[in-house]
Amino acid sequence: MRDVVVVGGGCYGTFYARQLAKAKERAKAGYRRVIVVDRDPNCHARVELGEAPDRAFATREWTDYFARFLGRAERARPGEPRDFIVPSPLMPHLMFEWVLARARQRWPERSVAVAPVPGSLGTPYDRTAPDRARYVSFADWICPTHCVEPATCPAIGGPRTWEMGDAVRALVTRLQAQGERVFGPALFVCRHHVFGVGTFAVDAVLEGDETVKTAGASGEPAAVLVGTISSCHGALNLLRIGAGHGGTGGKDGKGGKG
Repeated sequence: MRDVVVVGGGCYGTFYARQLAKAKERAKAGYRRVIVVDRDPNCHARVELGEAPDRAFATREWTDYFARFLGRAERARPGEPRDFIVPSPLMPHLMFEWVLARARQRWPERSVAVAPVPGSLGTPYDRTAPDRARYVSFADWICPTHCVEPATCPAIGGPRTWEMGDAVRALVTRLQAQGERVFGPALFVCRHHVFGVGTFAVDAVLEGDETVKTAGASGEPAAVLVGTISSCHGALNLLRIGAGHGGTGGKDGKGGKG
């Protein structure tokens, strides 16, 4: 890894930052630095852990931080260390918010809106929030804290027979079969990385932004299903892009500037 961004400096963020430090000390993980992002300058992680040569704190709102951080990010070349994000279980759908903002900047003359996610994923937990983010889970029980989602589910003591990514991709296939012009899904998949810490790569977020750019490039109305998921849980949004003037995807006719 190169830089690891931990979302939030509360109890979860403190745990993740501490576990990453332990993993590095024991040569189970390597990274340049861990960056804990929290709007509180005296957040729990800063008070308890403090700064270190390989640990820094960014006192920013999450949306503002990622607008700058992801806006400057570039995909890693083969063999190069990559940047990773450690999400909080309680955070809003931050990566979708960034992709949405990028689309609105790319096509200021077009309608770019958040629409309800249609169809069924077959999960026992399925709720849509007021902001139209759809939260789904295969668990209808309380999961163990910091569960790494192993092949044998610790909550039921049996094999984990589900995979959220498969369910989301199947939903997109069904919507396409119904005539919907849906692209993706653009998925940011959080996997257990080390010592109870789950991450997804910044590269995945940049690839999701490219998927949105491709969806809107022709100037035709389109939608992109965007999700931040793990094996068991997910937050989903549908980004709808309206038609461009004269059938172009942007002022340059190629989807605008990236």
